[in-house]
Amino acid sequence: MILPFLLRIPMHKFTTLALVLVLGSRASTLRAESVKPNIIFILVDDQGYYDLGCYGATEVKTPRIDAMAAEGVRFTDYYAAAPICSPSRAGLLTGCYPRRVGLATWVQRADSRIGLNPDELTIAELLKTNGYATACIGKWHLGFHEPFLPEQQGFDHYFGLLHNLDPVEVVYFEKDGGVPLMRGRAVVKRPANPAELTRIYTDEAIGFMEQNEDCPFFLYLPHTMLHTPLGVSDEFKGTSSFGEYGDAIQELDHNVGRIFDTLRRLGIDDHTVVVYTSDNGRGPGRNERQPIRGRKLSTFEGGIRVPCIAWGPGLGVRSSCETSEIVRAMDWYPTLASFARAKVPADRVIDGRDISPLLIGKTENVPTPAEGLSLNATVPLRRPWNPPGEWKDLITRDEYNNAFFYHGSQGALAAVRWKQWKLFLNPTLQLYDLANDPGESRPVRNGTIIRKLRGMAILFQEEMRTGMRSAGEVPASP
Repeated sequence: MILPFLLRIPMHKFTTLALVLVLGSRASTLRAESVKPNIIFILVDDQGYYDLGCYGATEVKTPRIDAMAAEGVRFTDYYAAAPICSPSRAGLLTGCYPRRVGLATWVQRADSRIGLNPDELTIAELLKTNGYATACIGKWHLGFHEPFLPEQQGFDHYFGLLHNLDPVEVVYFEKDGGVPLMRGRAVVKRPANPAELTRIYTDEAIGFMEQNEDCPFFLYLPHTMLHTPLGVSDEFKGTSSFGEYGDAIQELDHNVGRIFDTLRRLGIDDHTVVVYTSDNGRGPGRNERQPIRGRKLSTFEGGIRVPCIAWGPGLGVRSSCETSEIVRAMDWYPTLASFARAKVPADRVIDGRDISPLLIGKTENVPTPAEGLSLNATVPLRRPWNPPGEWKDLITRDEYNNAFFYHGSQGALAAVRWKQWKLFLNPTLQLYDLANDPGESRPVRNGTIIRKLRGMAILFQEEMRTGMRSAGEVPASP
């Protein structure tokens, strides 16, 4: 019976439904053009590259995230903005290298006077000005004074922890009874219980989705897990072969599934894009089929190359696709803006590239700005480009914009990647071919490539010297 089905559909969706019934196979394309999509960005804390079934884990079962990968795009060479929490989140929300926005060094603690500058235009602010309801549900970690809080950075709604729960942060709250769980400015609970956070964040996210099913929404869901101290509910304790960490992954997987179940129950899955990734790596591989080495805080691949999956079949995002294109956290800003049909303002210099053509299959690689294949294609051309003679004939603008510049947890430029090549800068220049040696175990000699990547590093240092912006800062207490 079609009538009961129709009665459950909000009135504003009948236009899209009519297109589906009348136009059949063309419906997805027309829907993408006529309805601003919902955007859900799930950011896990400290999940390693190999720690999902679809990335080679055998110790955990992640059927819901694996299904997301099977129905979407799985990135094999995706990089967080930094190998540590606060800089990584700054890069994601601003589309900039953390160094550009003054937040490349370490993390913000409760006594920090700095945070994400209110002058930065976050992706939440951009989407909010384009008609989106916005929520941040989970861990913030980008400043704790009034100007830096989520609701001052483009989010209509906030629920979660502003801080970490590890000992170096908990100590600041001992006299008050522990780190508070917040809804907006109100304390919901103190101290926060790690074992319940994954579930209650998801409960809050589902409530936000239900309240905004009739308008486009941006849900930023930065989970506190899998950061230590780990927390696992009784339902998932002992369910994996990977200890408490594996149990926490399986609980996350279950709750990611709840997000997808809600999308389908509300009938909005066909105009929603979902991204799942981690803010930094965790550790090296565990067997011979997992060669990546390095841990969180390092600029070896294990510290900064992380899982990433994009899903949105109703919006044309490719299914069953695996890509080895080099994609960085900063790229989501112009990309998601294009999905939302929001133009990045002309005065914004950011480092991200619009990868939406890659996601929907217009191209097999990240297109050049000159191809003009998407709304925010030309954003990289705002970065200055006037190389001196030493590098002018060696490095093209597109090569430079497509490189990835690794920064360590102390904020220093550590390495450059372009195509399969990765050049460590200190203490001596060492070049690796990641296509043939992802474990970074055998330095190679290629003078031309070494010179090209060294030149990129020098150009980048100059770009940051002249183009770095300040973090937000409040005056010191008298």
